[in-house]
Amino acid sequence: MALIVQKYGGTSVGSIDKIRNVAKKVMATREQGHDVIVVVSAMSGETNRLVDMAKSISDPPNPREYDVLVSTGEQVTISLLSMVLDSEGCPARSYTGWQVGIKTDGSHNKARIEEIDEKNIRADLDQGRVVVVAGFQGIDNQNNITTLGRGGSDTTAVAIAAALKADECQIYTDVDGVYTTDPRVEPHARRLDKICFEEMLELASLGAKVLQIRSVEFASKYNVPLRVLSSFQEGSGTLIVPEEQIMEQALISGIAFNRDEAKLTILGVPDKPGIAYKILGPISEANIEVDMIIQNVSADGTTDFTFTVHRNDFKRAQDILRAIAETLGAREVQGDDCIVKISLVGVGMRSHAGIASKMFGALADEGINIQMISTSEIKISIAVDEKYLELGVRVLHSAFGLEEAAA
Repeated sequence: MALIVQKYGGTSVGSIDKIRNVAKKVMATREQGHDVIVVVSAMSGETNRLVDMAKSISDPPNPREYDVLVSTGEQVTISLLSMVLDSEGCPARSYTGWQVGIKTDGSHNKARIEEIDEKNIRADLDQGRVVVVAGFQGIDNQNNITTLGRGGSDTTAVAIAAALKADECQIYTDVDGVYTTDPRVEPHARRLDKICFEEMLELASLGAKVLQIRSVEFASKYNVPLRVLSSFQEGSGTLIVPEEQIMEQALISGIAFNRDEAKLTILGVPDKPGIAYKILGPISEANIEVDMIIQNVSADGTTDFTFTVHRNDFKRAQDILRAIAETLGAREVQGDDCIVKISLVGVGMRSHAGIASKMFGALADEGINIQMISTSEIKISIAVDEKYLELGVRVLHSAFGLEEAAA
């Protein structure tokens, strides 16, 4: 007998029929002899509806009252699922975040979990009940309701699994696992049986939308085995585990991409100590996140400085950069909000040379120009013109044989 934590997202509980389907999956796990804790999101569209109501009154809304409002979506789901389970002869009890003792810091709308009081959960499990917990929410030390940010139900599930030392945390969603890349872009994309935490973190941070980054960080920190499964079809999904639990590491595990990139360049800046800070300091103070950075020094003692930001921040960052250019006496500011980022990810890169050259060669053969390059120990990211996104992903997927199962 194992302790299993299952998390179901908004699309999985979007109607009473879907909630009944979730109940069947929960009961099937129970019939295998396992204890089950279920974490659920609000029904699909419900959180957006609540947010829109709040913003129709005040934008931005009062943070404390906003959390009180949006946390109600999950309360509806936990009660409905518990009712269905009870009606099917499976004892269940629902808990909101504060009832189950999920203690957080006081950062409304983006709180972080500090501790979980497992007493109530343990007591119900010992009495043979399924415990149904509202995801995405907790309570601070002033007894204020807090929320963890969008997608926070994943984090709730992993945190509960860590606190109760669960054997596995299963994330049920509308996809049946983690793929080598998005199947909508590359039809030959292959579902991975296993992937390590480090690779999943990179893929999530680079644009893969399967799991929330914080939940993967939490699972990695506390060694909680994560499994991504589909709510709508049977299958073993993808298991996310520590690297040492994967016998044979693939050279490249996946290709992530991000369509929301924009590039800014400030030309002819005096090449002096501290110039990077003078450029990026005001950008950071405006709460604009910078991604890839390139600095080129020319023979005349000036430098060209290029960086990327989220496309939504492009105009604001461009205005700030123009003001900086005037102050620094730079020659010109250029911008391009029609670029994308494509990234290769794989822990196998650590022990294999030539990955970058193979990547660049495959793209060159298709006439795809690389504008920027960024690397880490297990990742190579490039920026290219957005018209090359799908071609670039397919070319690299083929070049590294990702459609073939690992030996």
